[in-house]
Amino acid sequence: MNTSLTPKLLFRDIKVGDRLPTLEYRVTATTVVLGALASRDWRPMHHDKDFAVERNGTRDIFINTPNNAAWFERYITDWTGPFGRLGRLSFQMKTPVFPGDEMCFSGEVKALTTDDAGCHWADLDLSISVDDELRTVGKARVAISAAIDDNPWRRKGERWQP
Repeated sequence: MNTSLTPKLLFRDIKVGDRLPTLEYRVTATTVVLGALASRDWRPMHHDKDFAVERNGTRDIFINTPNNAAWFERYITDWTGPFGRLGRLSFQMKTPVFPGDEMCFSGEVKALTTDDAGCHWADLDLSISVDDELRTVGKARVAISAAIDDNPWRRKGERWQP
């Protein structure tokens, strides 16, 4: 175990209203297909363009739900660093994300709390836009280190109540 790791972000450095740095990513067919494969989603609208267009009426294959969740998780942990621990994530996909789209992730800190077990939480509003069109909206609750020696990943049982 590498003991030289320290939290990238500490709870005391965050304020309600803070905006998370944006993340932009150009989606390719490979992005869509690999996400579907990784989640064992064999439905053809995520890998077969003809099926997606002719049977689903969409313009192309599109990102599936688990792939979308993974992108949100990456976005959050890019912000928190490796000690940020996702407690909850929910989102609503309003419009599909297709190859050629550039996803733009954004987020805002909506609340900061500390639970009875001493775990520090940031509640986030999240979104994915493409060309300023909102495609997905979400909410997350993430545990943040309170100090250099606090690692939310070490919390178990009663000390972990997401």
